[in-house]
Amino acid sequence: MKVYLVDDFKTIYLWFGSKSSKRKREFARKKANLLNDKRKVPANIQVINQDKEFGAFLAIMDVLRKGFDEDVSSTKREELEIEIEDTLELIDSGLEMDLEAEITLAAHKISEDKVPYEELSRKLAELQLTLLRATGKPSEKEITKKCNDILKSSATYEELCWLVSELKILVNKNHLEKKS
Repeated sequence: MKVYLVDDFKTIYLWFGSKSSKRKREFARKKANLLNDKRKVPANIQVINQDKEFGAFLAIMDVLRKGFDEDVSSTKREELEIEIEDTLELIDSGLEMDLEAEITLAAHKISEDKVPYEELSRKLAELQLTLLRATGKPSEKEITKKCNDILKSSATYEELCWLVSELKILVNKNHLEKKS
């Protein structure tokens, strides 16, 4: 009788009860496709029939059965904040710039330039794949796949700025070490 549509960001689950009508099933499929079409990065749509549940959906089913506790607060994870003022203060006081300060300045610059999130994700994908490879450049297909994974992650804009800056600096240092 029941049909559930659960949007878990990377996956849209469609759970069909054994006695659910064809009309309800079709409506749920159309709704899932409509949700997916509105996304920049499409999710996987997974159809699950009653008594054939598996994997991550088992945990979701448990929550659907029990519901959410009213008195349990969900806390948001701490997000990275680029502490440019503190870094500039330390540099002004005469301390030598360390790797963290270098990354902070570079991340702040990227943030100030307002580089689009998608562009940062692509750059991060390219840098990660470059570091993982001993030689050669990553293919366009590899970069696109990695970029899509990053876009599906929960990384904030500041975190992407930080990671891109960090990897750029590490790649440059690694490149300089190889030359010497």
